[in-house]
Amino acid sequence: MLILHGTWLIGRGFFLWAEKDEIPAKGSPRSEEEAPSHPYAVQAGELGEVLRHVALTESGAASELSELAFLPSIKNVPLPSPELIRTGVKAPQAKRPRLQSWRIPGLLMPPLQAFDLLLSLPVVGPLTRSVFLGSDIRFWGQAARWVAEMLAGQRFVPILEEEEGRFRARWVPVIQPPRDTGNLRTLVGAMPPVCRAFTPNPEEAPSPDVVLRDFVEQVVDKAVREWGREAAPQIPSRKRSAASLWLRALFAPDGNIEADERQRKSLSRLARKLQEWQEVLWTGQEASFRICFRLDPPEDGDKTWHIRFFLQAHDDPSLLVPAEMVWTARGRTLQYLHYRFEQPQERLLAGLGIASRVFPPLERSLRSARPVACPISIEEAYTFLRGAAPVLQASGFGVLMPAIQTQVGVKVHIYSKGDKSSLRPLGFNEIVRFQWEVALGDHTLTREEFERLVALKVPLVQVRGQWVELRPEMVEKVLRFWEEHGSEGDITLGEAMHLLAGDGKVGELPVIGVEVKGWVREMLERLQAGDRLVRLPPPRNFNGELRPYQVHGFSWLAFLSRWGLGACLADDMGLGKTIQVIALLLHERENGQTTGPTLVVCPTSVIWNWQREIARFGPPLRTMVHHGPRRLKGEEFAEAARQHDVVITSYSLLYRDVEDFASVEWHRVVLDEAQKVKNPSTKSAQAARRLKALHRVALTGTPVENRLSELWSIFQFLNPGYLGSFKSFRRSFAIPIERYGDEDAAKRLKTLVGPFILRRVKTDPRVIKDLPEKIEVKVYAHLTEEQATLYQAVVEEGLTRVEEAEGIRRKGQVLAMLLKLKQICNHPALFLKDGSPIPGRSGKLSRLTEMLEEVIASDDRALIFTQFAQMGKMLQEYLRATLGVEVLFLHGGTPVKERERMIARFQSDYGPPVFILSIKAGGLGLNLTRAACVFHFDRWWNPAVEDQATDRAFRIGQTR
Repeated sequence: MLILHGTWLIGRGFFLWAEKDEIPAKGSPRSEEEAPSHPYAVQAGELGEVLRHVALTESGAASELSELAFLPSIKNVPLPSPELIRTGVKAPQAKRPRLQSWRIPGLLMPPLQAFDLLLSLPVVGPLTRSVFLGSDIRFWGQAARWVAEMLAGQRFVPILEEEEGRFRARWVPVIQPPRDTGNLRTLVGAMPPVCRAFTPNPEEAPSPDVVLRDFVEQVVDKAVREWGREAAPQIPSRKRSAASLWLRALFAPDGNIEADERQRKSLSRLARKLQEWQEVLWTGQEASFRICFRLDPPEDGDKTWHIRFFLQAHDDPSLLVPAEMVWTARGRTLQYLHYRFEQPQERLLAGLGIASRVFPPLERSLRSARPVACPISIEEAYTFLRGAAPVLQASGFGVLMPAIQTQVGVKVHIYSKGDKSSLRPLGFNEIVRFQWEVALGDHTLTREEFERLVALKVPLVQVRGQWVELRPEMVEKVLRFWEEHGSEGDITLGEAMHLLAGDGKVGELPVIGVEVKGWVREMLERLQAGDRLVRLPPPRNFNGELRPYQVHGFSWLAFLSRWGLGACLADDMGLGKTIQVIALLLHERENGQTTGPTLVVCPTSVIWNWQREIARFGPPLRTMVHHGPRRLKGEEFAEAARQHDVVITSYSLLYRDVEDFASVEWHRVVLDEAQKVKNPSTKSAQAARRLKALHRVALTGTPVENRLSELWSIFQFLNPGYLGSFKSFRRSFAIPIERYGDEDAAKRLKTLVGPFILRRVKTDPRVIKDLPEKIEVKVYAHLTEEQATLYQAVVEEGLTRVEEAEGIRRKGQVLAMLLKLKQICNHPALFLKDGSPIPGRSGKLSRLTEMLEEVIASDDRALIFTQFAQMGKMLQEYLRATLGVEVLFLHGGTPVKERERMIARFQSDYGPPVFILSIKAGGLGLNLTRAACVFHFDRWWNPAVEDQATDRAFRIGQTR
């Protein structure tokens, strides 16, 4: 497990380093000349490999080096970071740590590459299952998001610096109150001390303000210089004027300007002019107050708008001092309530003069000796609203606007074309009708009303007492859409769902409101009803008893099937997803709703479990397994499939025999462990999308394991096209949510996919009351060919020896044979003891791995018990490599201190997700309540011992 750290080195770049959770050796005497290496630090090469593995850096994007840092230390050992302590690493104990220097290896990244990396970090949670983020790099991620906001808002300006006859063109951020200065103060106060630890002398460490400002200025300069290069003005190299030299340097790599004596004089004059021009940007940074402009609409019967002038307190924006009061002040100080405004009259006049450069009509007010307001026309008011006001705000002035409705869009009425009850299931491609009308804020207009407003040819109009902005480009879009489509048309049901979720447009027009009628409304209301869905009676031929939450589950599946919509059943492992599907199949069979066979695609290790479950709970269902070298092909397969109710196959055969599967018209396709198609580019995912089926179901405990793209892949199978193209999904949802924590995008996505995902967890009170105290599930695994061969050989040899033995020796031979068979069922290498490779040779291990993937993706933890210490070691090595997580292993030879450390780490908030224990060493005396799942990899002779082992997790204190 790694803890990723990073900080900004002034004038150099971003330094990345990491801690590992290995306990360092006891500190050794320190040399006075050279700082020792940090014992927890990860080597730079290893760190680079980790970052490339998680796609955070590219080869060559960072350089390896080591840096000196002063860190709190005890007994010549640096204190681990708080994040590392939370994983179970114990800090040395002492009353007062002291600062000591440590040499830390890491990677130095240039500003722009570091900026991209910081923006790609998750806002919350770990980077991966085994890489966590330190508080320092989380801080810089927040700082990077602030810089991104400034860049997106274009809050930067070009400057020309002059120092000792040398000139440099730079882009600098415009940090203006109150928003940016507030963000700056917040970040400066939140900077972790370790961000200033990388210094040759801790007494001369730079202040948080200096470090943060250097980061912001460097990133802004590099970003604008690089990103704006394509849009930069093309100035011929022969042009050598001061302005040409400056403009070219603004987009050059370093910004330095080479100039002769004559050009230096011109550049000095240009620098002074630029400084005067930029006064408007800095004038608003006065500490106590600023000039504020308020735009007032005309009063009754008047057509004139007014901009009124105020003084506004920075620390209390609601405090406004009218200009009339400013001119009544005597002396150089204005006292108002508990505020003192120094030189208010001079500041007001100076501010008006500067603001008039941005909005020239303000010059008219300066003709008065004591200006208090500026009358303007409606066209000038619109220019102020759209053009001047944002610039003035960015320049530090206050701007107050009237309640002008800028939201111009459409209100859509969706209704069905016919009676749905008489039709087959339709799906998202079903065509529905819609009507639309223009919406200006809360008011809707007919075409005639809208055209009358447009005919006024003014940008601001009053509609039923409310001022509304009519942007020319929006007016053009509305009129064009009316001409091309009229006032009604057709859309698909999927498009209607997007409109309801606030994630769609009618043509190029934003949708402000949606009204739904007919069967479309019925369907949507039922979809949103959730728990209020009508529960169906359990199928008559279901051989067992369905728990209430399982009845609700199969009723929900049946409801979505009725409308031809794909469903994702995402219940926790052990809640009976298979049983709910079997109940659905029986329900349809009993009600004559089947049109063909159902195809179940699952991992190879689960094929036989599906066959057994169907035989047990749904005996009337005719089942065919498509597996093995003798499986049917071509027309023979298609004909056999049509003669059965259920065909079961594996993901590997799905893409190998995709032509055979694609030739059948399936009633339903069920993907079990649907996370197997989470990567949309895999052969299995592509093959699944090729299948022709009336209904589609995905079963998974983890619809999203690592990235939202996995959700898109599953939904592209369930409801093709519903979430748009992969590219548009990334642009609209994945990047905003994963990179920037966009809550609005997350809400829209939840609205879109929520009706089609049903997830119940074991901690849900509605589920717990339906469950016994413990959920015990027998999971069956298929022997590999190698295991079956060894098993047969041992049985034949063992029976021969049993027949030859007598008395107590006969019992001994039986027990010896059973022990060997248990070893073979675990893994051939355990029986052979030859150190041979582990992967692909044990059906039981394959199934365990699949279930552990689901446990880890659900952010749960698991215990694995085995009676064989060697098997535990094999499991640890294999699972660590396969799952990419740390795996603990406790056995009889584990020292007491190491045993305690393992338990503490597993129980900690950031502990490893998998803990292997030998049943003798770990079956008693342990409290491991962090585990939600317990796996007995092999069975012990005495069930009571197994129960005691299981109760390491199932005891008071367990919350999952």
